[in-house]
Amino acid sequence: MRKKTIAVILLLLAVCFQMAQAVDLTKATIVYQKKDAALVAQMARVLADDIERVSGIRPEVSTTHADGPKIVLGTVKQSSRHKELRGTWERYAIDTKDGDLFVTGSDARGLAYGVLHISEAIGVSPWYWWADVPVNKAGKRVYDYQENIVSKSPSVKYRGVFINDEDWGLKPWAAKNFEKELGDIGPKTYDKVFELILRLKGNMVAPAMHTCTGAFYSHPESQKMADKWGIMITTSHCEPLLFNNAAPSEWDKARDGEWNYETNSQTILKKLDDRIRETAQYDNIYTMGMRGLHDEAMKGSTDPKDRARTLEKVFEKQRGILTKYKKTKAEKLPQIFVPYKETLDTYDAGLRVPDDITIVWPDDNYGYMKRVSNSQDQKRKGGSGVYYHISYLGTPHDNLWIATTAPMLMYYELKKAYDAGANRYWLLNVGDIKPGEVETQMFMDMAWDFDAFSYDNANSYQAEWLARTFAPSEEAADSSLFTLPVHPRPLLPSGLGPQA
Repeated sequence: MRKKTIAVILLLLAVCFQMAQAVDLTKATIVYQKKDAALVAQMARVLADDIERVSGIRPEVSTTHADGPKIVLGTVKQSSRHKELRGTWERYAIDTKDGDLFVTGSDARGLAYGVLHISEAIGVSPWYWWADVPVNKAGKRVYDYQENIVSKSPSVKYRGVFINDEDWGLKPWAAKNFEKELGDIGPKTYDKVFELILRLKGNMVAPAMHTCTGAFYSHPESQKMADKWGIMITTSHCEPLLFNNAAPSEWDKARDGEWNYETNSQTILKKLDDRIRETAQYDNIYTMGMRGLHDEAMKGSTDPKDRARTLEKVFEKQRGILTKYKKTKAEKLPQIFVPYKETLDTYDAGLRVPDDITIVWPDDNYGYMKRVSNSQDQKRKGGSGVYYHISYLGTPHDNLWIATTAPMLMYYELKKAYDAGANRYWLLNVGDIKPGEVETQMFMDMAWDFDAFSYDNANSYQAEWLARTFAPSEEAADSSLFTLPVHPRPLLPSGLGPQA
C-alpha cells in the first residue's frame, strides 16, 4: 500500500512539474540575437505571425533580454545549448525549461524547421495560404505549449520542387490577380512559394521557366525573396548554371545565334559566366552539362559518344566558371547532372561525369523510375538523387490538372532509389502547385524522414492528410471517420509524430 501511495505521489509531482514547465506562447516574448543569421530574425516574425493567427494575440519580438516567459531562438553558433548539433545539417532542438521555450538550430534552416514545427503543433498548416486551410483556433496548445525533442538530420540533403508548365495556372493567376502591376510570376508570388517550401521542410526551388514567363533572374527581387526564406535556387535538367535558355530575354536566336556548343561555345559560355558572376553571393545548386533549347536534345552530332565528349568539355568550362566566381574549388559546391531523356543514352555511351557531381535519376514522367544507381554509381562521391513528376506536359499524353500518382506507387518507386543511395537531392515536378498538394506534402515528408514511411502505412497517408486538413478542430478530427491520434506533426503517416 505504501509503495502504491509513493508511486501516486511521484506521478502527481511529475505531472505538476510538467505543467509548471508549459509556456503560454501568447504571453511570451520571442527573443533572438541580432548577430545571428538573418533567417533567425525572419523566423521570429513568422512565429509571432502564427501565434497571432491562432490566438489573435501577437507576442512581442525582441533582440534584448526580456522579463517574464520567453521563446528563445538561435543557432548553435550563438547558443550554449545543444552542442551536439554543431556541424550537423538542418537539425533542431526544442526545450521547455523554467517557464521558457528554447528553439536551437544546428544552422539557420534547422532553426527555421524547429519554429515551423511549433507552428504546425499549435494549428497552422503549411498550406494555410496556398490551399486556404483554416487555422485551428479551437486548439489550446498555443496557451499551454511544452516540448522537449531533438531532431535528426533530414533523410535527403536537398529537397524541393520544380514549378513547371505554369502556362495555364500559376502564370495567368499571378499576372492577372496577384502581381497585376508586374503581369508575371515575380517576387511577390515567389515570396509565397518559398514560404510554403520552407514550411514543408524543404530547402530548394527550381523556378518556372517556360517562354510565357519572365525568366527568374529578370526580376532581381525574386532571388532576394529566396534569400529571405533561406531557400536555395536550383534549376531543371535543361538550365545549365542557373541559365534559362527558353526565355527570350535570356537567349534570342536572332541576337545570340544557335544554342549549339560545337559552333557557338563562346556566346554560350559568356552567358553562363555572366549568370554566375551575378549570383555568386547566394547559395545555389548548379545544373551541369547542357541540352538543347528548353527541352530539346543537344544540337550538333547525334552520336551519343560524340555528345559525351562535348559534354565533358562543357563540364570543364562550367566548373572553371564556378571556381572563378565562387572563390572555392568546384568539388565543394553542390552540382547535379540529370540524365533525362536522350541524355541517358549519352551517359550510357561512356560520359565521364566528375565524381563529386550528384547524378539525379529521373522517372519516366509518370512516376516510374527509369534508373537507380548501380553498384558502381553508388561509389560516387557526389552520390545520387531523383527528379520525380506528379505533373507532366507531353502531348498527346499530358498528365496535368488532376494529380493521379498513388501514394503507394510514389513510396515504392522512391524507396527503390533511396535504397540505392539517392539521398542527396530530391526534386519534384509539381506543375502549378495547386492540383498536387497531397502528393507534394508526401514527397517532402518522405524526403524529411524516409524511415517514417513503410509499406504498412504509405497508403494511409492520403486519408490522414485529408482528415487533418479538412477537420475544423482537433475534436472534430478525433470524431471523424478516420480515428487518427492527435500529435504535434499531424501530417506524417499513420499518427507518426516528429522524429526524436
